[in-house]
Amino acid sequence: MANIKTIGVLTSGGDAPGMNAAIRAVTRAAIYNGFKVKGFYRGYRGLVDNEVVDLKTQNVSNIIQHGGTILKTARCKEFKTVEGRQKAWETIKKNGIDALVVIGGDGSLSGARQFASEYDFPIVGLPGTIDNDLYGTDHTIGYDTALNTIMWCVDRIRDTAYSHERLFFIEVMGREAGFLALNGAIASGAEAAIIPEISIEHDQLAELIQNGFRDSKNSAIVLVAESPVTGGAMGLAERVRTEFPQYDVRVTILGHLQRGGSPTAQDRILATRMGAAAIDALMEGQRNIMIGDDDEKIIYTPFSKAIKLEKTIDRSLLETLRQLSL
Repeated sequence: MANIKTIGVLTSGGDAPGMNAAIRAVTRAAIYNGFKVKGFYRGYRGLVDNEVVDLKTQNVSNIIQHGGTILKTARCKEFKTVEGRQKAWETIKKNGIDALVVIGGDGSLSGARQFASEYDFPIVGLPGTIDNDLYGTDHTIGYDTALNTIMWCVDRIRDTAYSHERLFFIEVMGREAGFLALNGAIASGAEAAIIPEISIEHDQLAELIQNGFRDSKNSAIVLVAESPVTGGAMGLAERVRTEFPQYDVRVTILGHLQRGGSPTAQDRILATRMGAAAIDALMEGQRNIMIGDDDEKIIYTPFSKAIKLEKTIDRSLLETLRQLSL
């Protein structure tokens, strides 16, 4: 710990509401404890290309309420190569960086783990992804805001679904995890959620139709995770038109609407706590761990577990959704 004087921070992968709050917390907590802070633009690309800025208290003023990330974010294929990571290491040395805080999802933390292992370098990760799919934390930064955005959109689509007596498939993000679709369906009063965790077990669409989920209703809304496992909203709608032509079906794909917007109070608080905890962890001599939230308590999870272990959905919520969709 005595060797750490300057801490770097970057945001990587898909942006998530609350990333700015995390940058602010990391920067101010580090400065409070006597460290210098440098931010890298565009994630790992900034490490490879030496896109760096000194972060002071004033740099992170008036950003907590904004979505996106002031440090920008990008995918970086070059960082996946040995040569690219060598360039990143040269950037680290050139700028006198002694430890790094990486804010991002599964792919971002995978890159952090590999880099930390190759160069024996201390890195702390913050779970910044709207998918909420990282093991070792109850909630990820951005998830609550995305969930509220989905609820807001579905509330408005329901007006049209009811007026025209239609079946709406609403596609939300979550290629490998159904947290947004399932909890979004419950929050918005949707009739069903089709998620990848269950699609691999049985045909959810056929089950919905066979159970007569519209018997007591003249309209219905089904949230669908964008995963290829589910077939996506477009694929499911085409199946309905072919197999169940009696239904008037429509599709809405929310897409990047879910990523934007001012973060909710919950995401601002979570990101702030996690950002400050990242500095605490480095001061404790921790390395190569992800900061997590477990029943409102900050915990540390090794990258190896956060990345490799599967975060499971609460299947009792599926039964709750079925019961309440009558």
